[in-house]
Amino acid sequence: MEEKIRSLGSLHANHFSVHLHDVRLKTGEVSRRIKVEHPPAAAVVPFLDAERILMVRQWRYAVGRETLEIPAGKLDEGEDPPACARRELREETGYEAGRLLSLFSYYPAIGYSDEVIEIFAASGLTRASEERDEREISGLREVKLDEIYDLILEGTVRDGKTVLGLALLDLRRRRGDVPGDFFV
Repeated sequence: MEEKIRSLGSLHANHFSVHLHDVRLKTGEVSRRIKVEHPPAAAVVPFLDAERILMVRQWRYAVGRETLEIPAGKLDEGEDPPACARRELREETGYEAGRLLSLFSYYPAIGYSDEVIEIFAASGLTRASEERDEREISGLREVKLDEIYDLILEGTVRDGKTVLGLALLDLRRRRGDVPGDFFV
């Protein structure tokens, strides 16, 4: 266990805070740790049918490029992960989900952040709006499941939550953990 000795500084931004701490290690040594406090988030793998998913194109400032990923976003105050997944799907794609299946919850940067992301699969999609959040989303792309792993291996898809969500969904389908009528 590591014990915080003192805070050396903090930066508070819109959606997160960053803290620099001196901590005492279990050996008694003192070390520095950065901790990012980030609200939880939800992501969703939206199925148009049993063989096609919908992905979003989004400019990501931190990596300086447009990415291809599944819809996702942070939870609003008092919002639960399933509601967030449904809201983000609607805001980013214009679709609403008839069914939602929780796949996995994980820490994307466990070495320095407390953020947790819950990943869902969605099916029974219906078009709710032609509008989408164009401040963030530059486009939509339908992707066949039989080509998704090629997109990952060639580096077109490099987003961690997307890769993890698709791999876990594939595993759960092979294990029979996905209800047979989920894609109907």
